[in-house]
Amino acid sequence: QLPVVSVVRDAESQLLPDVGAVVTCKVCSINSRFAKVHILYVGSTPLKSTFRGTIRREDIRATEKDKVEVYKSFRPGDIVLAKVISLGDAQSNYLLSTAENELGVVVARSEAGVQMVPISWCEMQCPQTHTKDFRKVARVQPQFLQT
Repeated sequence: QLPVVSVVRDAESQLLPDVGAVVTCKVCSINSRFAKVHILYVGSTPLKSTFRGTIRREDIRATEKDKVEVYKSFRPGDIVLAKVISLGDAQSNYLLSTAENELGVVVARSEAGVQMVPISWCEMQCPQTHTKDFRKVARVQPQFLQT
């Protein structure tokens, strides 16, 4: 009796972010007009490969859109909950929005490397140094919380 060797290919197809889907992404870079992100999860499903996304300045908040400043909403390294609003343009970036109370920064690290704590809808504080930073803070709904 010879042993049987078999190769099983992963038949699962890659999950793609769709319009209206809530995604978890990591901020890579920011400038005065938008934040560039890598999409890591669609809903609670991790992606096999990341997708690029863009959160434009006018899509950060639902109110006072003209007063929004990107660097007061996100910083590189932040983990953000956002909603897909468009499948993007020629650069194949997904357009994302955080213009709802439930969307925005969920995890941020201070300059000291400590995870920051939200203290209002627009500020987070470092528990170690007590310095405050502006962020577009998400009011996370229980269904998005994972331990």
